[in-house]
Amino acid sequence: MTFTVARVYDPPADDGGARVLVDRLWPRGLAKADAHVDLWLKEVAPSTDLRKVFHHDPDLFPEFTRRYRAELDANPAVDQLRELEREHGTVTLLYGAKDTEHNQAVVLRDYLTGG
Repeated sequence: MTFTVARVYDPPADDGGARVLVDRLWPRGLAKADAHVDLWLKEVAPSTDLRKVFHHDPDLFPEFTRRYRAELDANPAVDQLRELEREHGTVTLLYGAKDTEHNQAVVLRDYLTGG
């Protein structure tokens, strides 16, 4: 059982399991038919306020991580991801950001795997 992360714009991996978009907003310029998304779980995404404060600034990532993890502690949608992992074995957390290291999917994966 595992959680992985991938950009929603990239082609899906053959063994990626359930593909879950974890952005609050639909990715710009991507047609839903082309996204290969099994579930759009915007409820697990960072709050609008937190997303606006972070605005993909790597210098703010430690604070973003701390605050997002606190949001996840109180978020029942996290249980839905754990259930998908039990059902599918692998869950790929999809995000639209260009930065592959500083985004909510990375924080969410680490949160779900105890990291």
